Amino acid sequence: MLNLKISNTAIEDVKIIEPKVFEDSRGFFYESFNQEKFNMALGINISFVQDNHSKSSYAVLRGLHYQDAPYAQGKLVRVISGEVFDVVVDLRSDSKTYGHWVGEYLSAKNKRQLWIPEGFAHGFLVTSPEAEFCYKTTNYYNPKFERCIIHDDPILKINWPKLAYNYIINDKDLNGKSFDESNYS
Repeated sequence: MLNLKISNTAIEDVKIIEPKVFEDSRGFFYESFNQEKFNMALGINISFVQDNHSKSSYAVLRGLHYQDAPYAQGKLVRVISGEVFDVVVDLRSDSKTYGHWVGEYLSAKNKRQLWIPEGFAHGFLVTSPEAEFCYKTTNYYNPKFERCIIHDDPILKINWPKLAYNYIINDKDLNGKSFDESNYS
């Protein structure tokens, strides 16, 4: 028994994963990750090599990040506190959804996870007072291969949620390249 619900997004290879949650008056329990069940449910053979955890305040926008080969990363992302609007952009030039994006709300409340294969840029916007974001990666972080696409690229036209005040974005992300300049490899 997998105890996972897998849902499609508008981009075929990006999946929403919802674990079976056991709740009662004491609280809840769920298996947040099981390698064998994950691979079986998605019909793939993935191994994760690194776990990352970040905390951000309201209106912080991070991304759109990716790494080029040979350090391209698949990611399994989730929120353990608060809520984010999570965005994934298809960078695979041979894909029928090249240049398309999907956005999903991930939160501690809905316990949804998002599987993002290699070949996608990723970012998120914090929509709660703060959020803690955790993700597994299939490859190690390597700053020499790290790339960034500007969040408001006019070609992508990402429909980020409107918030009570301006997004908080670091200089590196503000200086991201355009989608046309991304040249994912």
